[in-house]
Amino acid sequence: MSVLARTVPTVPPVPTAAPAPPRRRPSRTPATWLRSGGLSNLVFMLPVLVIFGTFSWFPIVRAVVMSVQETNLVTAPVFVGLDNFRAVLADPLLWTAVKNTAYFALLALVIGYPVPLLLAVLMSEVRRFKGLYSALAYLPVVVPPVVAVLLWKFFYDGSKTGVFNTLLGTIGLGPFPWLQNASSAMPSLVLEATWAGAGGTVIIYLAALTSVPAELYDAAEVDGASVWRKVWHVTMPQLRGVLFITLILQIIGTAQVFLEPFLFTGGGPANATMTVLLLIYNYAFANSLGGNYGAATALSVLLAGFLAVFSVVYFRLTRSWSAS
Repeated sequence: MSVLARTVPTVPPVPTAAPAPPRRRPSRTPATWLRSGGLSNLVFMLPVLVIFGTFSWFPIVRAVVMSVQETNLVTAPVFVGLDNFRAVLADPLLWTAVKNTAYFALLALVIGYPVPLLLAVLMSEVRRFKGLYSALAYLPVVVPPVVAVLLWKFFYDGSKTGVFNTLLGTIGLGPFPWLQNASSAMPSLVLEATWAGAGGTVIIYLAALTSVPAELYDAAEVDGASVWRKVWHVTMPQLRGVLFITLILQIIGTAQVFLEPFLFTGGGPANATMTVLLLIYNYAFANSLGGNYGAATALSVLLAGFLAVFSVVYFRLTRSWSAS
């Protein structure tokens, strides 16, 4: 080694600052909880907790308990374990109800899911009387469901004097037994349910369309895009999150369909419109001497569990699609 190298002083290393110790969170004691406003928050939350506990959580817990009991709600219940679930799963009518419910949900998706979106897009394009069109679209939702079903039952009259058969008779068609035929009964129920429930979804889509930037439509018009291309390439991507939410809400709603088959057909003809919720009703109330409440609650628990699992899987699969 040379003399020059030996005489070059070495630079001492620059001391680095020691990392700051992690800050300790203050201990939560009852006194600090009171000083931070915990008691006032609890007082404000108490009415909501009482209402939800009384009308939502307690019935759920009570249904789970009743699903493992044999009871008529009068005498003392008897614990039977999983016998109610075994009896429900062994009932051949259950699988007919499941098949009919799935068929109703499929028809509702094919017929009822695109209709509100189409109406909302058309109404968003009009320049005059938009409020009137919105009110007319929402009007079926305001009609009481029982009144709507009775009205459509008059329309579906299978005789020549029925409203629909009279209209079709002018062009030489019909008469058709809308509700008396096993193949046409379920589509008839879906048509009425779509008319009755589409208005609320139309309002949701109209509110979502107001958040779409107008510059995107202007750019599409400059590029010469047609109305269909603007809807497909601008509107649909901007509404992706809303569409996924309304889809799961419609699937859950159609899986619990009860009013239409109960009032229109009572599950007929030949159990062609028997749904899961209608079967639950029949378990509980069809026998005037005392219903099978254990089987009814057992099937209710099975349906709730299926919908919960389906919802979790659905949101996990669509999380990235709805956010992108």
